[in-house]
Amino acid sequence: QVQLVESGGGLVQAGDSLRLSCAASGRTLTTYAVGWFRQAPGKEQEFVAAINYRGDNTRYADSVKGRFTISRDNAENTVYLQMNSLKPEDTAVYYCAARWYDITVVATTYGYWGQGTQVTVSS
Repeated sequence: QVQLVESGGGLVQAGDSLRLSCAASGRTLTTYAVGWFRQAPGKEQEFVAAINYRGDNTRYADSVKGRFTISRDNAENTVYLQMNSLKPEDTAVYYCAARWYDITVVATTYGYWGQGTQVTVSS
């Protein structure tokens, strides 16, 4: 069983940057792919980014490509989401999730979830 805890959210202005962290406990993340998903008020949950267990394969939603970067530090058992050039439409609760080995963009394929961290971008 792996437990995930997100941190790093906050209130920023458009154009600012934030780095979200997804820290794991209970088990090492070295055999897990990790994805970031987000959900804005009144909207469906959507895929943001994912990284495979080795860290050599990543995938991004078109809406964040070129602005967000996902990375992992297996020694720290943590996955990061660097978010640059933030826009008001990035406002959402951001969740990290884990699944075995390889990435998908489908939330239901991830078995472990954190509690979420709020990101609010003002215009």
